Formats: sequence, C-alpha cells, structure tokens
Amino acid sequence: MKKKSTLLILALAFVLILVGAGIAYRHLAKQAAPEQLAVQTTPPEDTGSDQTPQYSAPDFTAYDAEGNPVRLSDFVGKPVVLNFWASWCGPCRSEMPHFQQKYLELGQQVQFLMVNMTDGSQETQADASAFIANNGYTFPVLYDTGMEGAITYEVYSLPITFFIDAKGNLVAYASGAISSDTLQKGIDMIR
Repeated sequence: MKKKSTLLILALAFVLILVGAGIAYRHLAKQAAPEQLAVQTTPPEDTGSDQTPQYSAPDFTAYDAEGNPVRLSDFVGKPVVLNFWASWCGPCRSEMPHFQQKYLELGQQVQFLMVNMTDGSQETQADASAFIANNGYTFPVLYDTGMEGAITYEVYSLPITFFIDAKGNLVAYASGAISSDTLQKGIDMIR
C-alpha cells in the first residue's frame, strides 16, 4: 500500500510539473514570439534628458568574399538590416527568401548585411558561399571569420536580425526566423 501511494504521489507530481511547464512555455513563447520585434526601452544610463534614448549600434569588422574587411560603421548614413546566419541553420534557410525579396525591392534604400557565422569547422566560407550560389541569393554576404560580430552582438542563437537606422542607432531586433511582414515592420522602423 505504501509503495502504491508513493508511486501515485510521484505520478501526480510529474503530471503537475508537465502542466506547469506547458503553461510557462505558452506564456514565454508569447513574449518571445519570432513575429515580434524587440525594442530596447531602458536607457543604458540616465542622462536626465526627456528625449528618446539612442543606442549606437556596436561596430565590428567582417569580411567580404574576397577577404576585404568591411566595418558596420562604413554604412552610417543608410538604414541597415543586419542578419546573422549559417547555412546549416534550418530557420536561417527558411527566412532567406524574405531577405532576398526585400533586398531586390529596397536594396538601393536599405543596406542588407547578411553576416555568416563562419567558424571554420561547423561553417566554412566555402559552405556558405555554395549555399548562397545554389539558391541564387544576391544580397551582400559577409563572413564573420574571427567571430567579432558574434561576440559584439552577443549572438547565442541563429538567426538573429538587427535593424539599425541611418544615424547608426540600434532600433530593434528579432530573434529566430522572421516572416516577410516582420522584416518589413523592422525596415519601416529604420526608414
């Protein structure tokens, strides 16, 4: 009898944990939905100003296909869509057609920078370049061979997209694969 009641208590505790985890997951998933753009609302320091705080996008260097250094700051004066991705990343692959479409539509007005997480083992420049060529993507691709961009932007999961205005201010970001509509919302925020 004592063994049955212990098993029953353990089973009940397990069910309660599962139900609680399900509720927590649904609650957290709503807050971090990939269709939502996150905007920083707390200033890094109180300046005593009533103006909307500005957050300068941190600068970093990545490399083009020929190995030339390209700095994010090279594009101040033009809105920037900055995306970190890898060819092995399924969610990254799923959003690439949206970036290609928006690049074709807005590439003269908005700078698209698709930064490949080129770590040299899990992702090589050859793998990334082949993926881009095989899919006919024409947006600008940079290779983060020194992981400077990943470290600077604290990229812990892929994909992640940052929206930077023409003054070089970080306006919003989206973690996870984004839809065409979410991409357009982010672009609208920086134009």
